[in-house]
Amino acid sequence: MIKLENSAIEGKRTYFGHMENNSRKLGFTLGSAWEYHAGYFDSVLWRENGETIYIRLPFSVVKGMLDDRDALLEFEQPYVIKHIVHIGLDRNSDSLLAATGFAQFQEPIDRDAQIEDRSRWEIAGEQMINSVISSVPFYH
Repeated sequence: MIKLENSAIEGKRTYFGHMENNSRKLGFTLGSAWEYHAGYFDSVLWRENGETIYIRLPFSVVKGMLDDRDALLEFEQPYVIKHIVHIGLDRNSDSLLAATGFAQFQEPIDRDAQIEDRSRWEIAGEQMINSVISSVPFYH
């Protein structure tokens, strides 16, 4: 994991509906482990041969509850993570997806794999954050 120190998004606030609508075109989706008071948005920075590097934007809900489009979010320190998944046939699965060699919802083999070329991914993460900042309305 690479924590992005002093990121421009840290401490910024926006409404859930604004973030969800405007960041979708950048590939961001609400992470599956969200709660009513906190969560994160993820986007893929790079994917190849079962390895995926994501930018993760964690947030807390400062007003409302997350399933409400008017919930006010405040972003925390973002970070870059790398997941490694198994590519190939799953002999124990009946799924057609597994037969194609890639099951979208499979558990990663390694959720926090070592990220090489740290500076490259710090720059890529900050560039993506700058794209979010220019696409999403933020409030003080």
